[in-house]
Amino acid sequence: MLGKARRSFGISIGILLLGFMAIGVALVYRVMRDAPPPAVAEAIALPAGATILSSQLSDGLINVTYVLDGATVLALFDPTTGALSRTIALTTP
Repeated sequence: MLGKARRSFGISIGILLLGFMAIGVALVYRVMRDAPPPAVAEAIALPAGATILSSQLSDGLINVTYVLDGATVLALFDPTTGALSRTIALTTP
């Protein structure tokens, strides 16, 4: 009789724990789903006459490769404000 009661108690505790885990998963899902997407700059400023070769969002920066007056330049911009972080001149040896 006592073994039957323990088994019944164990099953009910197991069901209770599964219910709590389901509620936890649902709450985490709702929080993650409703999180706003990260802000990205709507426009960035390049020098006049620049021809864009490529652009991408990588490592927390907007990378833009462009050609200006025959020189190839990689410009790194802050993704939230669109401000220029640094420029790197690309040359061939």
